[in-house]
Amino acid sequence: MTPRMQLNGRVAGADDLRALALVNYGHFTSMQVCDGAVRGLGLHLQRLQQATRELFGSALDLDQVRGWMRDALDGIHGAASMRVTVFSRVLDRDHLLEPAAPDVLVSVAPARTIRADPLQVRSARYQREAPHIKHVGTFALFHQKRLAQAAGFDDALFVDAGGAIAEGSIWNVGFFDGTRVTWPDAPALQGISMQLLQDGLRRRGVPMQVRRVELAEVAHFRAAFFTNTSRTAVPLSRIDMTEFRLDARLLALLDECMSMHPWERI
Repeated sequence: MTPRMQLNGRVAGADDLRALALVNYGHFTSMQVCDGAVRGLGLHLQRLQQATRELFGSALDLDQVRGWMRDALDGIHGAASMRVTVFSRVLDRDHLLEPAAPDVLVSVAPARTIRADPLQVRSARYQREAPHIKHVGTFALFHQKRLAQAAGFDDALFVDAGGAIAEGSIWNVGFFDGTRVTWPDAPALQGISMQLLQDGLRRRGVPMQVRRVELAEVAHFRAAFFTNTSRTAVPLSRIDMTEFRLDARLLALLDECMSMHPWERI
């Protein structure tokens, strides 16, 4: 598959992308597509709408956005990765409270897969700017991951100044004590896959809680995992010097919880 980029429904050129490249102010959502359908489509659209109102003081026409998403997928069958980025070419950097009309960039590429091997992660004292928004400011995320890899780990796990676990570089983290799934409540992006898993766990009647999780207490959990749009769950084998066992039944349960959600046609 040849990657595609369309801005407001037409093929994007270099001039179209100048504002996004130079101003670097905007937000996005990423999703995996299967035959023109997406799990959690409504949540993705809701994320785009809320962030557009917060960053640009304007609203998206979601029916139009869905039409542009369909156009970008025209003729593509099977699995693919899609990213929908919202920015504004008319944004006034000197008067940022003035509403700015949004531009929508839809990118389609071959499906992205993350290896299923257990990961070793290193904690890092870091919190994303405006963590509730999936914004385009990703430099620090990849820099922290690079630092973790330089230290012999696979990725970084962000911990706030008070020692509370928040999220990973581009993923959410969950813990399991053998009975209950625990999600950290420190400020973090509410990932779509995490939201779908939480809903699935509730519907399955699996005990679950959202609470402050201290880095110092991770050794009390039996297992840990990460989740994002590219993979339902990847086990963590180690956080710093704390090792976790591989819990195949937990991973199967999480897959079942995700599969409860239908693929929604764009």
